[in-house]
This record gives sequence, structure tokens and C-alpha cells, in this order.
Amino acid sequence: MPSFVRKARQRFLILGGTGFVSGAVAAEAVARGHDVTCVARGTGGSPPEGARLFRADRDAPDALAGLADTRFDAVVETATLSLPWVHRALRAVSADHWTFVSSISVYADTHTRGQTARSAPLRPALPHDTTSYDPAHDPEPSQARYGGVKLACEHAVREATGDRSFIVRPGLVIGPGDDVGPFGYWPLRMARGGTAVVPPDEAADGSSLPAQCLDVRDLAAWIVDRACERASGVFDAAGPPVPLRSLLGEVADAVGHAALELVPVPEDILRNAGVQPWTGPRSLPLWPPRELYGALSRDVAPSVDAGLRSRPIGETAQAVLRDRLDRGAGKRPVAGLTPVEEAAVLRSTGG
Repeated sequence: MPSFVRKARQRFLILGGTGFVSGAVAAEAVARGHDVTCVARGTGGSPPEGARLFRADRDAPDALAGLADTRFDAVVETATLSLPWVHRALRAVSADHWTFVSSISVYADTHTRGQTARSAPLRPALPHDTTSYDPAHDPEPSQARYGGVKLACEHAVREATGDRSFIVRPGLVIGPGDDVGPFGYWPLRMARGGTAVVPPDEAADGSSLPAQCLDVRDLAAWIVDRACERASGVFDAAGPPVPLRSLLGEVADAVGHAALELVPVPEDILRNAGVQPWTGPRSLPLWPPRELYGALSRDVAPSVDAGLRSRPIGETAQAVLRDRLDRGAGKRPVAGLTPVEEAAVLRSTGG
């Protein structure tokens, strides 16, 4: 039996609450009837309805001083790339339980398939990195720095809270509200119909190209579950590893236009046509470079045993399509091929 009395209504502090992941966590906690406070500048969006906003610029040393007299049942920290933020929060806020949302970028080996949180080697932590993250000047920090800072944040949380902390290392998180990730291209493309260029069915070594992602709503539900249960430990947060062709097939079945044909294009033709892997302009989203095969093939059985659940990918595709169309986010993909670029690739195949 757990050593605590579980409360029907708990006091949550979400350090964030207006971003993609933190907003989903706040929305999940509110939906369950919890008392939710979100900490954010308040300039990049609003927290979900039902949550209160505590405005704070976390670069200021005393940003959280106004929370010192309140004890929370659970804190969820989502600091992207700021170890000082984490240290200040741990000193300023009192709570029975802490969740830190880390990243699979903490792992040094992204090539080897089938690794777990216990078996995979880690990058060197960067406990002395005090540089503030400025996306305007450093939009894509190196994985060594990003993972190293995240790992240092993990260490800080565990040292301060011991077995009162739950460390989550998400992989590719997808779902409604995400405008920058690679997944969102596919529901829009499949719904448009016609002849769609998709990655090859197999890698150069004959193995299936890997895919692994998790709906942000499933991640949020797991985080709230574990916080309410005062769970501890370090876990990966990802859906089941599947062949990429299967994932794209599920998306097509869920949202695809009746007149849709998927055409796998060999890797050499894609590269000769200047198509980039994974994400960004003129890319074929989710087509993984070799260095990501391991990052997209993690063994998440321990997380499933700890209560992580993943909805069907088709359900996520439907939600993403509705969200993109409702918000007018389908005009120009952040990642993927434009119709003109796709047509040029098809011509190069002789199709």
C-alpha cells in the first residue's frame, strides 16, 4: 500500500503551462478537477481554461518568491534548457512530489535499437552550464548541450527530492497543438489525396525504417497519474516502436482521401532530388537519418508496466488534422514538401 493518502483534488504547480507539453499537462490536471497554477511569462499564450497564471520571468533570481508561502501537492517542471531555473525552483517551491520532463537527448547512443532507460549510455551532464537559452540566437542547440543540460537538471531534481521525483524522458511527442514537429505534415498530406511521396519501406541494410512517437495527451495523462500516485524513478516516454511504413499506413487509413496513392521513393532518388530527412523545409518528415534509428526504436516495456498508455496513431492523426484545419495551420508546412517539390520528386522516379 502507498505510504500517502491520495487526495481527490490536488494542488498542482506547472512550471510552464502555456507550451505544447506543459499546456497539455495543465489541461489534463484541470480536466480531472485539480487545482492548477501555471508559471509563465504570459506573453506566449495562455494556460488552459480553469488554470490560474502566475506571471514570472524565470531569468530573474526571485521570480518564484511569491510562491514561497504555498505548499503544492505536485510540481511538474518542463524547463527546456536552463539549469538555473531548475535550481531556483527547487529552492523556492515546497511540494510533496516533483516531475521533471527531460528528453531522450540525454542518451549518448542514438544508433542502437532496443535500448532501455537502464541499459543506454548517457551523455556527459553539464552541471556548470548557466547560459540562458535564447531561441532567437540559438534555435537548435546541439544535442550534446541539450542532452547534457537536461541530464544535469535531472541530477539536481533527484538530489533535492530523492524518491519524491519522477523523471520522464520523452522521445518524439506529437498531437494537436504542435506546429513545428515532423508528424503534422502527414495528416494534411494524406487528406489532400493524389500521389504522395513517402520514404522507402526499408533502410539500406534491409531492415524496416523505425518510427516511434507518443500523443501529447497520453504523455500528459501519464504524468498526472504518476504525480497523484507519488511515483518515482526514471522512465522513457514513447509509444511502441513500429515500422515507419506501418505508421504512415495507419495515418492514411484514418484521414486519407479516397484518391490517395502512397509511392515509396528510394533513398538515392530522394537525396539526389535534394530532399532532406526527418524535418524542415524540403524534407520528407519522419524519414529517419541513420543516427536516429536507435532513438526511434526504444524498448518502452518498463514504462508500459508503469502505466504508460498509447492511443492508436490514427486517432492522433484525426485530431491533428482537425486542429491544423481549425487553426488555419495548413497553409505552408513547417516541415515537408510543397506540392511543386513533391511533383518534381515524382518526375525523377519516372512516375
